Amino acid sequence: MNVGWSLLAVIVLLLIPWIGVGVLGLDSLFGIVIPYACFLVFIIGLIYKMIYWAKSPQPFKIPTTCGQQKSLSWIKHSRLESPFTTWEVVLRMFFEIVFFRSLFRNLRAELQGRRLIYGSAKWLWLGAILFHWSFFIILLRHLRLFTNPVPEIIQGLDFMDSFLQTLGVPPVYITDVLIIAGLTFLLLRRLVDPKVSYLSHGSDYFPLFLILSIAITGVLMRYAIKVDIYGVKHLTLGLVTLKPTIPDVKIGTIFYIHIFLVSVLAAYFPFSKLCHMVGVFFSPTRNMANNNRYVRHVNPWDYPVKYTTYCEWQERFRDLLEQAGLPIDDEWCKEQQQTQKTQ
Repeated sequence: MNVGWSLLAVIVLLLIPWIGVGVLGLDSLFGIVIPYACFLVFIIGLIYKMIYWAKSPQPFKIPTTCGQQKSLSWIKHSRLESPFTTWEVVLRMFFEIVFFRSLFRNLRAELQGRRLIYGSAKWLWLGAILFHWSFFIILLRHLRLFTNPVPEIIQGLDFMDSFLQTLGVPPVYITDVLIIAGLTFLLLRRLVDPKVSYLSHGSDYFPLFLILSIAITGVLMRYAIKVDIYGVKHLTLGLVTLKPTIPDVKIGTIFYIHIFLVSVLAAYFPFSKLCHMVGVFFSPTRNMANNNRYVRHVNPWDYPVKYTTYCEWQERFRDLLEQAGLPIDDEWCKEQQQTQKTQ
């Protein structure tokens, strides 16, 4: 049911710009108003999330570790698995974010009879790498639509991504193939693997279908359904310079479908699980050093708490204590009061 509703939602999203532009001719709405509104939601929502995470208290030092903590000088500690300094934390975060190090080391557990068997799970790491890196490179490549002149580094990246020019004209982008392959694997994994399927919700399927539809519409624009690239650049430059205008030439309905889906993804991003891309930097299990034995972690958000001392409690229930025959320790309370006055 989660799969069906998610797929239906994406199909409805595909039909909205197709009808709005192809039938009703609402080019300005889908080419200017909706992109601006969605990216405004994206920016405000992301800033709100970051402020909320930054203000969240961290009462305990809870870095995730799976290696030897730094202790005695003659015991070798694991610098990446149990970082002790800020520099080691930075290195750990770098390998985690860029190469998905913890996912590469992940194992698959299966119960065979009464035995728990651990095995390799490198396919999940490979699928995630293909998707994330391809998505990132495609985003960088798209900067050529928002800049004039196009920076040389973007031109070089575009050339490297399309060096397989012998496969056809226009050149085939490697990332176009890899992102669809990675998304297909991640989607099939949720559909085929019973354990993962049981744990999956609509919020897991919807972004996969949405991003896959964005990738497919982008591929269609390049290799099958032609659009006016001059009109596309004219529109995108107008959007980024805050001087939006709809070009006189017909760009093509497929382009408005593509940009509408991108806009929906941008508006959905701050309120979805996709926000882990930013949230990983605020995770106390990752951004804290494991130096509990050397540095005392004091929660900076602690506030004064009203409490009752033993002497105050004794004075409050003196009569009941005397009736019950329990000893009254006045001498100790006097010593405590004297100590407080001296301090």
